[in-house]
Amino acid sequence: MKTRSFTFRLFLRLLPVLALAAALPWLLAYWMDRGWVVTVVSTVLLLSLMWWTLRRATAPIRSLLRSLAGITSSYRDGEYNFGVHWRGDDELAQLVKAHAELGDVLREQRQSLVQRELLLDTMVQNTPVAMLLLADGGDGVQRVAFSNISARKLLHGGWKLEGKRMHELLENMPVELRNAIARGGDSLFAVREADGDEDDEQIYHLSRRSFHLNGRPHDLLLLRLLTAELRRQEVQTWKKVIRVISHELNNSLAPIASLAHSGAELVRRGRIDRLEDIFGTVEERARHLEGFIRGYARFAKLPQPQLQTITWAQFLRGLQQQIPFRMVPPPDDLCSRIDPAQFSQALLNLLKNAHEASSDNGVTDDTVEVRIARLPHWLRIEVLDRGTGMNEAVLQNALMPFYSTKRNGTGLGLALTREIIEAHDGRISLQNRNDGGLCVTLLLPTSG
Repeated sequence: MKTRSFTFRLFLRLLPVLALAAALPWLLAYWMDRGWVVTVVSTVLLLSLMWWTLRRATAPIRSLLRSLAGITSSYRDGEYNFGVHWRGDDELAQLVKAHAELGDVLREQRQSLVQRELLLDTMVQNTPVAMLLLADGGDGVQRVAFSNISARKLLHGGWKLEGKRMHELLENMPVELRNAIARGGDSLFAVREADGDEDDEQIYHLSRRSFHLNGRPHDLLLLRLLTAELRRQEVQTWKKVIRVISHELNNSLAPIASLAHSGAELVRRGRIDRLEDIFGTVEERARHLEGFIRGYARFAKLPQPQLQTITWAQFLRGLQQQIPFRMVPPPDDLCSRIDPAQFSQALLNLLKNAHEASSDNGVTDDTVEVRIARLPHWLRIEVLDRGTGMNEAVLQNALMPFYSTKRNGTGLGLALTREIIEAHDGRISLQNRNDGGLCVTLLLPTSG
């Protein structure tokens, strides 16, 4: 069937009016004696007829346009279940068909988007990682824009967090978490209950990322509990320790046993001229084994700290004579009760690592810095370097005993430092600096 265009149909509707307009001069000639009356009457009749014809011709079109406008408004509101019908096979029918196809595409895309959003929300809400999205509330105060179930359970007893002021939430959080969030960046820290023992300690990893959403700055905090994972890693570490000790013992005891047998054979043969070399080698291997065992025993049997009152200005100046670092001298009245020998060992370990990290990154030693500050109920000491920092895997395992990324490292330096700090009821945490390098933070309780 041949398609009639909308223009042709409109032409057919206006054809009678055009015919009347063509016959108008003949009518004027017939009624010439009353020409002005005929002209007025004919003009009125012609215009009225044309107006009536056009309204009838365009009535379906106007109805169609109103329907399309209403459906477009429903699309804007997210409703895609409406349609429109048009009889005919002209250009308007093609427009209705294209509009219906657009509605089908939008409906499918909306359903797919809803399914993806539902899947994403299910994954985010059920992940064990606590997720907290912070946004500026317009008054310069950060508020919680989004939180998942883990964040609500960890930070607010399972209650809703959206809309809460972040600084009010921080007041009820452990001091270790408050300090980690205040420092920014990624960090690893431990939280222990006030009256809990060492087994009650919980270890967390904090990640913080900043970005802009809808032109507004946002911060995304990810807080992950690592205690169970680290406990499993500790088991693997102790297995590694046993293998290392067994290997070292075999490397020392096997030569000693062989040399003892050789010495006995030389004595039996009466050749004692080589006994001095044999005994010297046995002594060297025995001393090496003794030093190896002593190092591990020092870590395993760290004595209780013998607390003494020290002034930090004098204590840090004494450390500067052993290893160089920059610092702003603390006030002369800033004091603490610590074990000077153990704490010196802990800080020397950290300063030595800081110098090695800076030199490995091609940075001079004068970039190693120590900062000390008094906080409410805590004293904070920071050791900062300009090395390459730590990736996430190293950051999570750095405080583990016998974990080392150095080829000849024992993995006891940071672990021993942690033991010393925690023996003083303190805390230690590691975090990468925003502008490069590592910051090791020590928190010591104060009596004030």
